[in-house]
Amino acid sequence: MSDARSEILSRVRDALGAAAPTPARIPRAYRPAGEHAAGSDEVLDLLVDRLEDYRAHVHRVTAAGLPGLLADLLGGTPGRVSGRVPGAAPARGARSAVVVPPGLDPAWLAGLADVDVRADTRDAPLAATELDEVGAVVTAARVAVAETGTIVLDGEPDQGRRAISLVPDVHVCVVRTSQVVQTVPEAVRLLDAHPERPLTWISGPSATSDIELDRVEGVHGPRTLHVVLVR
Repeated sequence: MSDARSEILSRVRDALGAAAPTPARIPRAYRPAGEHAAGSDEVLDLLVDRLEDYRAHVHRVTAAGLPGLLADLLGGTPGRVSGRVPGAAPARGARSAVVVPPGLDPAWLAGLADVDVRADTRDAPLAATELDEVGAVVTAARVAVAETGTIVLDGEPDQGRRAISLVPDVHVCVVRTSQVVQTVPEAVRLLDAHPERPLTWISGPSATSDIELDRVEGVHGPRTLHVVLVR
């Protein structure tokens, strides 16, 4: 811990004195969970509404139809789609290289035989210049929050390093419907099981309106986000 941080925390403790609350005494009057179960139709519809409001592309598909949908989005072998949302925009960078984390289910990529798929691992990570040449990334997710339209990655093998979800222009994120909860506290409880993992919270494609309130996408991360809900 830095000297400055230690000094600040010391002053806070001195100011609080004996009144400092212990964890057991910290008031937790906020709502701990929603009224709908994880993965319920109500929760999924709410998540889709929030994601589309953020200008993300949302696709609902069965597990059997997932490889075909990914092939369609990423420039793989056409004609294998099951459950694609009509009129959904294809991923930018289609038929260019696609990066995937090492733990991604190989069956998901069955339709990408004619696409340059590159694995990124912690032992053999792609360099920043290599990631910059990649058109898209495919990852899984740890949890999704319906009320905020947020998807959380925690660095597990099917999600990979944070860099691979931040540098490519397109992020295709596969979320199982059972991973969708209604509220932030529900998601935090799940994430608290592994506090050592790095977290990436994603609410739509990267965007900013800092300059004259004009929305610009792709400044801090992928400009295109495809969320695939698999039931």
